[in-house]
Amino acid sequence: MPHPTSQAKPTTRDDVARLAGVSPAVVSYVVNGGPRAVSPANEAKVRQAIRALGYRPNAAARALALGSSEMLAMIVSDAMNPFYASLARAVENAAAERGYTLLLADSQDSLRTERRLIKNFAARRVDGLFLCSLLFEPDLMDLEQADIPAVLLNHATDLATAGSPAVMKHGAGGHGPNSVGVAFQDGARMAVEHLISHGHERIGLVMGGNADSELDAREVGWHQGIQDAGLTEGPIVRAPFNREGGYRAGQELLARSERPTAVFVSSDQQAAGLLCALHEAGLRLPEDLAVFSFDGAPESEYTWPRLSTVAQPIKDLAQAAVNALLTPEPGQETQTKIFPAELVLRASCGCH
Repeated sequence: MPHPTSQAKPTTRDDVARLAGVSPAVVSYVVNGGPRAVSPANEAKVRQAIRALGYRPNAAARALALGSSEMLAMIVSDAMNPFYASLARAVENAAAERGYTLLLADSQDSLRTERRLIKNFAARRVDGLFLCSLLFEPDLMDLEQADIPAVLLNHATDLATAGSPAVMKHGAGGHGPNSVGVAFQDGARMAVEHLISHGHERIGLVMGGNADSELDAREVGWHQGIQDAGLTEGPIVRAPFNREGGYRAGQELLARSERPTAVFVSSDQQAAGLLCALHEAGLRLPEDLAVFSFDGAPESEYTWPRLSTVAQPIKDLAQAAVNALLTPEPGQETQTKIFPAELVLRASCGCH
């Protein structure tokens, strides 16, 4: 009789194979979904044996055998933001098509938290990391020391203007992570130019960010569009990238003695809060104030009025990021892939 404190021996793959009357390799093929096909009869036997024995595969042992955890990680700056939620789902779907599971973490707009999360994922030996960073050039030393690849996602630059995505190579033997993003500066400039085409000459800016953030390309694009038209810049209100930030920004704009006739807002989420403040004040949109935002998140189509927005191709971004992380070409130079921005014209700017 075993001692009361003794531990039962864990069920192994060999135990399942003996009960099912198949080889351990067949059990492995069933559990892992390949790489070889198993007949329906044998698969049924294996699954019945697994249930009878309560067998649970050892994920750590599998990762050791494969040399891969089959897990990828993603860090976003605000998981509550509908744009990042949509982007994370698209990345998860693209990763799943390649047999990988995605772990999602939220830095909550904190550079300190972002660095801690990078260190944690490096220690857990994930197979790769997608990073939506607060910085243009984040510190990835922990990943580099662990030999874990990274892709900077939602990376802002102004390489692409229209048509196909632009690809910039960083030179032979270039170091650092690949990056994928949208032409933020060009998109913001086009939005401002569109507002100008409606006759607006005083265009304000609601710009997100915090003390950790660097100069945003959307702000550069706003400046460029106004300067190219020879106009005077409207007021700038800085607010967090969320609905409350947009709401407070709207209140601040309304309190100013000289109110702009149009405003470019750095995110759809901010714009939703801004619309609330404008409605409370009894303003008509776009007659009293036209609004153009950035992101193309699903909620932009369900505000009132519907938001004109600079849309980001979320599925294309996700697929390009997964490809850059999992299938880099041998000896490939570091690349930045930038998709062109696209204007989605709706009622908030005066269209339709």
